[in-house]
Amino acid sequence: MNEYLVLLSCIGFLLFLLPHRYNWYAGIVGWASISLLLLFELPGFLQINNFLYPILGILSVPFVYLTARRLIREDPVVGSLTRAAAFSFLIYAPFGFYEPLKNWLIAVVVDQTVWVLELLRYPVTLYEWNTIMAGSIPGYDIGFRVEIILGCTGITSIAIMLAVANMVPTTTRQKILSFLLIAPTIYLLNLFRNAYVIMAYTGQWYPWLPEVVGNGNYGYESFFWAHNVFCELLALAVLIAIAYGLFRLIPDLGVLAEKLVSQYIRDIRQVFLKGR
Repeated sequence: MNEYLVLLSCIGFLLFLLPHRYNWYAGIVGWASISLLLLFELPGFLQINNFLYPILGILSVPFVYLTARRLIREDPVVGSLTRAAAFSFLIYAPFGFYEPLKNWLIAVVVDQTVWVLELLRYPVTLYEWNTIMAGSIPGYDIGFRVEIILGCTGITSIAIMLAVANMVPTTTRQKILSFLLIAPTIYLLNLFRNAYVIMAYTGQWYPWLPEVVGNGNYGYESFFWAHNVFCELLALAVLIAIAYGLFRLIPDLGVLAEKLVSQYIRDIRQVFLKGR
């Protein structure tokens, strides 16, 4: 089901880019499919004690409702946001739907993550082509294993931020500088993020509150704190910093962002707070 929702969302956003009388409704399909995907994945996220995406899933419901209201009115500001979502899918889709390209990117990230770990003098081995192993589990002749998946490559964040940078018309100079600000920064930081999570989990750095955050697997608490808490907060801070840099580089983008925030706040007050 999840694969179909991703595909449906991709189709909806791409149809939004085409000039036809129903393209605004296609945008609604795109946003609604993403919201449904997050809601369908709630049990899986809760099982691994990941609270960020369940929160996003719940918040996506009112967001989609407010966005749909604006799209039906053919609002140009929300249209720009939807266009950015469509462009992000265009960047992500080749890696998400073409298996050889996806596996190539994962393999490259695995190799470079191992290189970073070697640079930090942290010994690891490859358990499989996309799985890094280190440390040792008491009572077993095997170490802790971390599988690198597409979500560990940074391609999603890169696709989103590149699309955001192109929400308004830009010069060639702005396009080049925004690309250099986004892609290398996110990619390199993501390699160190992977290395940090592997070191924290396999080295059991954070064995805190196992009765609260554990999922039944020995040592999972360290993975939870490193991956689900510290790295999520760091990723949020990095994206905010990049967004600030983009606003300085592309002033019109900052103006558009301000319009979007003001518009959604106004709609929340009108629809959910009854004018308060």
